[in-house]
Order: sequence, then C-alpha cells, then structure tokens
Amino acid sequence: MKRLVVMTVLLALLLGPFGLIAGAQEGEPIRIGLQGPMTGDYAYEGQGFEKAVRLLVDKVNEEGGLLGRPVELVVEDDAGDPTQSALVADRLIDAGVIAVIGAYNSTATEPASEIYNEEGILHITPSSTATRLTEKGFERFFRVCFLDDRQALFAVMAMRDVLGAERIGILHDNSTYAAGLAEWTRTYAEEYGLEVAFYDAINPDDQDFTPILTNIGQADLDVVYFTGYHAQGGLLLRQTADLGLDIQWMMGNASNNPEMVEIAGVEAAAGTFITTEPLPQDLEYPEAVEFVEMFTEAYGEPPASVWWLLAAEAFNVIAHAIEETESTDPGVLAEYLHEDFKDYPGLSGPIIGFDEKGDRLGTIHALYQINEEGVITYYPEQPQPESEE
Repeated sequence: MKRLVVMTVLLALLLGPFGLIAGAQEGEPIRIGLQGPMTGDYAYEGQGFEKAVRLLVDKVNEEGGLLGRPVELVVEDDAGDPTQSALVADRLIDAGVIAVIGAYNSTATEPASEIYNEEGILHITPSSTATRLTEKGFERFFRVCFLDDRQALFAVMAMRDVLGAERIGILHDNSTYAAGLAEWTRTYAEEYGLEVAFYDAINPDDQDFTPILTNIGQADLDVVYFTGYHAQGGLLLRQTADLGLDIQWMMGNASNNPEMVEIAGVEAAAGTFITTEPLPQDLEYPEAVEFVEMFTEAYGEPPASVWWLLAAEAFNVIAHAIEETESTDPGVLAEYLHEDFKDYPGLSGPIIGFDEKGDRLGTIHALYQINEEGVITYYPEQPQPESEE
C-alpha cells in the first residue's frame, strides 16, 4: 500500500499541467514569440500587438491548442530600438520559441531578423515595410504587410490624380522605413511627371521643427509627403499650425495612428491625408468582421490600428502552417509558406501567397483623411487600381 502511495505521488509530480508526462514532446507548449515596442514612442502599436495576438492565442488554447499542445505567447519589449531588438531576439531564442511575430518598425526588425536567421527561427513581421528587409536571402523571414515601393507608387498616384499636385515635397526621418519610402516616392514621382521641389530629413529626436517647416512654407509646394512616424508627424502638424503656415500634408502608414491627432490637436490635424493599408473597420471580409467583433467584445473597443490586425494575421499564418504540416519545425513551416501556402482567407484580405523573398503577393492601400472631428476616415475618391500595376 505504501508503495502504491509513493508511485501515485511520483506520477503526479511527473504529470504536466496538461495531463502528459513533463518533457514529453506532445505535452510541451508551442512557444511563439512576440516582440514589439511595449514602451517608448511606439508603445501604442506594441501594446496593441499583444492584445490582438493574445486574443487569438487564448482562443486557440480554449479549442484544444495546436496539434493537441498548448500555445504559449512569449512577449518581449524592444522599445522600437535596434540595440534592444537584438537583445530581445537573443532572449526569445533562449526561451525556446519556434517562431516570432514582430518587430513593429523596420529599424528594429532588421537586426532581429539577422539573429533569427542565424538560429533558424521562423520570423514574420506584421508592419515592417522597408523593401530591403527581404533582399538578404533569409528563407525563414516573411511579412504580411505590403512593401514601401507599392505604397510610394500609391502615394504618387494619390497626389497626382486625387489632389491634382504637380510640385511636391518629401520629408523623412532617416529611419530604415522612412528613408526607403521617401526614396521610392521620389523615384515614382519623377517617373510620373511630378516635380520634387523639396527633399529633406528631420532628426526624430528634435522637438522644434521650425527651421525646416519655414523652408517648406517658402517652397511653394502643392503637397508635402511625410514618410516618418506618428509622434514626429503630430509635432509637424502642430508646429505648422503654430507658425501659421499653409501646408497640405500627406503622411505614410506609420502616421496612421490616433495618437498623432492627439499630439497635433484636432484643428491642426484636420485635412491631413494618409496613405495606408485599410483600417480594420473598413475591411469587409468575413474574417476581419469576426475578428473586430471578438476584439471589441474582449476589450470594450474595436482595434484602432491596422498593425494590430496584421499582428493577429501573422499569428494565424503561423498557426495555419503548423496545422497543415503537423509540424513545429521552423524549416518545415517556412518551406510550406513558400511552396504550398496560397489563397488563404486572411483578416486583411485574401493572402495569395508569398514570393521567393518572403514578401506577400499583391497589395492593398487606401487613401484616408483626418476629418474636422479628428477621425481618420476613408476618403471618397481613390486612385484607380490600375495605377498600381
């Protein structure tokens, strides 16, 4: 009898929380990393990443997990900083993740991608759009967002065909994303007959942009395209109003953020155009509608950022690959995404597939404008789809 009691106790100690012997392959959690800016200028996006992905992780676990195993989300804060990003990548690898979602900004994604590539980890970014990220031959690096060159062409078509601009300015912040988008915009603007009469960069650490705004105000421009991030975008809008300058601003998708309006003030932000992937509430796909409803029920408000939805998209892609291949081997998953992953009903629209570099095939952008109430709204006139071919 004593022997039986001892054996029962030992068995209980060996059993994991999921009723399987601890250490047995089928009982170990599948660890998926999420890296993003949980603090700093971009914390709004990073914290939204976590909300969106954790919502889906909880749903998967409630339904029995993946391959009968629970999913564990391992979250790390890179603060949008490249040095911190490299440290985060090391920590996530030490944690035993098989795949990573992130980072938010291209400047943080780039150093992390080098480390994940060396360690053979599957890596999907939901929001880093710098074209050069997928030109390094990393076979396990993918993105569910769209590239800067496509956004640049869309922006040029919007400036020319919707705003009727002929003489434009381009302003960036020297970050990987912003500089790349600016260069592509200049290339397409010149190709399509727009005069780039002003081209310059700000230091994102500055707080006073009076000198460069004064130069822009004197350049007689029809529109200025700012390709940087929302924190600096908000300051530019506010200081434009403070200086009494008449500048028609258009901004890229990193400024697609309600916090930019808060920084600028509603009056200063009103009238600003934004080129971006469609916002969650404007996606009519059944999968998107269901996700927005689920998010709203869980958090009391709908997802405000398209990047949150795309972070959820990245998780769904990883989960789908695991289920289809019945494997958690990053190499197997990456091969599946390259070779067999096609026509997936994504939250952000059908994912046709990925090309050999890991870039999502196809492109979806839309033109928005901040209205007088400070709300980022879908603009009724859009560039013609054939303009992006």
